Amino acid sequence: MKALLWILFVAACAAAVYFTNFGDLTGTTSILARVASAVVAIGSGVGLWMARSKDAA
Repeated sequence: MKALLWILFVAACAAAVYFTNFGDLTGTTSILARVASAVVAIGSGVGLWMARSKDAA
């Protein structure tokens, strides 16, 4: 489960960089792409935080 969350997190961060710097999107499409990548990054980050080892705290 952690591996999948890490993959999603890295993919969302890479997508955010791509959409910001190289994506040829305009208007609403650009906004929706950035929001979608942000939601995936935040969701996977929260999932990783919830799945963390209890010994680390």
